[in-house]
Amino acid sequence: MKWLRITPALTGIATCGFLLVQVAPHAREAGALLAAQDDPAVLSELKLDALLRQNEGLVQDNIEAALAAGDADLADSFVALARDRNIALPDDVLSRVSDAVKTENSTSHFAKRFVTGLVTGNADDVASLSGTVTGDLFVFGDIRDVVREGKHLAMGEDTDRLVLALAAAGLAVTAATYVSVGGAAPVRAGLSLVKDARKVGRLGEGLAAWAGRSAREVVDAPMLRNAVASGSVLRPGQTVSAIKAAFRAEKAGALVRLGKDVTRVAGKTGTRGAMDTLRIAEGPKDVARAARLAEAHGGKTRAIMKLLGRGALLLATGAFNLTLWLFGAALTLFGLLSSIKATTEGLTQAWCDRRRARRLRRAQIAAEASLANAAATA
Repeated sequence: MKWLRITPALTGIATCGFLLVQVAPHAREAGALLAAQDDPAVLSELKLDALLRQNEGLVQDNIEAALAAGDADLADSFVALARDRNIALPDDVLSRVSDAVKTENSTSHFAKRFVTGLVTGNADDVASLSGTVTGDLFVFGDIRDVVREGKHLAMGEDTDRLVLALAAAGLAVTAATYVSVGGAAPVRAGLSLVKDARKVGRLGEGLAAWAGRSAREVVDAPMLRNAVASGSVLRPGQTVSAIKAAFRAEKAGALVRLGKDVTRVAGKTGTRGAMDTLRIAEGPKDVARAARLAEAHGGKTRAIMKLLGRGALLLATGAFNLTLWLFGAALTLFGLLSSIKATTEGLTQAWCDRRRARRLRRAQIAAEASLANAAATA
């Protein structure tokens, strides 16, 4: 009967102990993710650990896919990730990646992509971005975009107002670049990348919406429309002066910060890495997080973002779900400790009852012995 009193407590210990073993790993991971939610570098490391534990073959599979798509830079990023994670890769895979990188960085390829970026204003690698930024620094690129989109606006046709506003902002920043002898060049390059990402459909919807709102604030639309109506690539000086007058520099702080962050990403991951960031970003905070991630992981960043997507920048799983794991672990631990407490109290009570019973038996025996001696004496 005494053991029956502690049986529920012993059952509680066994049950809660089993549940705690099952819940503890998830709770530990949830706690680490919640603690790292404001640090994209640590957060991405934790998520990579979980992902690659399930399938290390993901790295080689992505290298093969990148090579098949002609993206040597992404393949090289996965090689860097494999090296960092001590993941072995076949020699033939490493050789093919090395050859693809050499081809992509060759002088003839660079020159061809540079001219493409200069003439079309579209950038998807370092060479074409160099051409795009060169064109924008000499105002050719921005005037070309402003005049093209401005003519659409004047004729009532479909107009990409974001490209129009970014080009106008670029002209003003270009002027600042010359005045500061290159001091504003990082912003200029970043704005060119945002503009190019928009033109080739690689700007995320959330970021595009934010950039559109910011652009509307920094551009006087009626004044810009008048400037565009008389603007021409053949009259750059007159066109730039008219467009600059429509630009509200005092309200361009957010766009300037975006341009700087995009340039920080590009500086560590390359142009395609910056394009990847702009595609998944939902706002300027995501781009700022990507800049911190790129500064921490360098050439591995493209591979990380390819595997994790926007989850590399912030918690993809809701904080509420992660908190539930912690709450469940805490509740199970409380149940285990309560069961241990109840068992300890039950065993202590049984031990005390046993000692009390022994004392009573001894006292009874002593009393009986005394009576017997008294009877014998009488």
